[in-house]
Formats: sequence, C-alpha cells, structure tokens
Amino acid sequence: MVNLGPVLPRSANALRSSPASCAAVPGPATTATRTPVAVITGASSGIGEATARRLAREPGVQLVLVARREDRLRELAAELGVPTTYVAVDVTGPDAPARILEHVGEHHDRLDLLVNNAGAAWRATFADGGYANVRRTMELNFDAVVRLTEALLPLLRASAPSAIVNVSSTAGRVARAGSGAYSASKFALAGWTDSLYAEEQPHGVHVGLVLPGFVQTEGFPAAELTGRRLTGWMVSSPDVAAEAIFEAGIGRRAERYAPRPYGLIAVLRVLAPGLLRRVGRGTAAAVLTTKTGADAADAAPPGGSSDIAERS
Repeated sequence: MVNLGPVLPRSANALRSSPASCAAVPGPATTATRTPVAVITGASSGIGEATARRLAREPGVQLVLVARREDRLRELAAELGVPTTYVAVDVTGPDAPARILEHVGEHHDRLDLLVNNAGAAWRATFADGGYANVRRTMELNFDAVVRLTEALLPLLRASAPSAIVNVSSTAGRVARAGSGAYSASKFALAGWTDSLYAEEQPHGVHVGLVLPGFVQTEGFPAAELTGRRLTGWMVSSPDVAAEAIFEAGIGRRAERYAPRPYGLIAVLRVLAPGLLRRVGRGTAAAVLTTKTGADAADAAPPGGSSDIAERS
C-alpha cells in the first residue's frame, strides 16, 4: 500500500484533454480518498516502464509519465488501468522542467513521488571521448535530474510527506575503464542525493537512492553477459529495479541496490580499493564494460534509429 500521508482530492481537470505531447489517458474511477501522484522520467521503456507498472498496482495512484517517445508513452498509459497522463519531452531541453511542472499543475493539485530515472551511457575512454562525452553524459544523467528536481521541489514540499527517488547505478560506486563518463555522472548523483536527503528531511521530503547493477533493458542490452554461461547470472530484470525504486520511494528506504547482492561491490570499494583497481584493469573488466543502446544509436546509418532508450 502507498504510505505517503494524507492526500487531497484529485483536481477536477486531471483527465481533461490536452495537446498531443501532454495527452491524458483516463483510468478507472476510484472511490479511494487517497490519490497519490507520481512522476516517472524515462518511462517509455526499461526500468521506467517497469516502475510505472509497479506503481500502477497501488490503490488510487495517478501517474505522470515522462520520456521522448510519445507513441510508447501513449501505449503504456492506455495499458496501465489507472489515471495516467504523459509529457513527451527530452529532459535535457531548456524548457523541459517548466513543461513538466506546468503539466503536473494542470492535471493535479499535488505531487507525492518523483522518480528521476531517465539516463544513458556512451562508452569511450577519456582519451577518445574527451570532455565532450563527459559533458553530454552529465547533462542527461545529472544536470537534467537537478533541474527537474529544482522545478518540482516546491510542490513536493507542499505535498509532504512526499519522496524523490534518484536512480544512480552500481557504476556510481565502482568505475571501470571505458565508462568513466557514466560513472562520473552516477557518482555525482549519489553524492548529491545524500546531501539532498539531509536538507529535505526536515521538510518532509524523503530522498532515496537506487543503484542497479546489470539490468537488461533496451538501453543496456548486456548481450556480452547474457550470451555467456559464466556471466549470464549477473544480469537482472527491470522488475527487480522497479521494486527497489518502490522501496526507496514508497517504503522511504535510504538506499537500495538492485539486485541487493550488488551492494557487496560497494563494500569492497571501501575495504579493498586496491583489489578493485587491479580487477578493473584486467580482462574481466573489459567484458563487463558492455555496449549500450546509446552506442548503437550513434552507430546507426543515416535514416536509422537515433533515439536513445530512456533508462538508467
């Protein structure tokens, strides 16, 4: 059950028709007095989609889905069976936070949960990718999260008790060659989350952190791992990450690894940093630096798919 405190009745215009990029799909009527509202970014596939489906199982929930691919958002919203609206927008866009805030204000009178899940990775060494690769990765995985949280924080405070869940990564605790830009963005997100938790706890806004390991999604196919008997066991499903997000948000847990055994890697980072560095420069580490959906999009020929799957 959702446990985010008392909630005011849903705004009368919550299911009002809206432009194509902010369409509303009504769900079944409910007589529940609690109508918690959740915003999920990167909701068109992978962990974001799984999170939407997980939250849709909670009584009275209303969802706002955010991603770039409107067709996928429309299909998902129609399937969920709960009052759901969506905003088709690139979260890195200069007007994205304002558009999402406007949409939430138009359809709801509160916000109980913000799930910052959208993200991507482009694999490259620093010598090859340079600052440009770090910049574009930080822009999506960190800057966009900070900007959206800033825009929605006043509403989250006004709706307290409420929650924010930032989706980092196990790579936000342990880095590997070829994925430094991604790790930098996720390390930054983890550190900022800890600080934000301390700042917002007095205001009734819980801030949780989720750190997925290898989760097979459109953005992270993990084909290099799933195709091998010795490494296939390391890859989990988006549903496992979605449950961790639920626990960090609705359950108000401070931190969750997905799957939980990945937390042992963080322990090794503290207890045996030299060992992890040695492993990180070996052959095994090269196998673990898998190709991503963003890499495939960059390699697509002219006219091919250039859409980066929203995921963590």
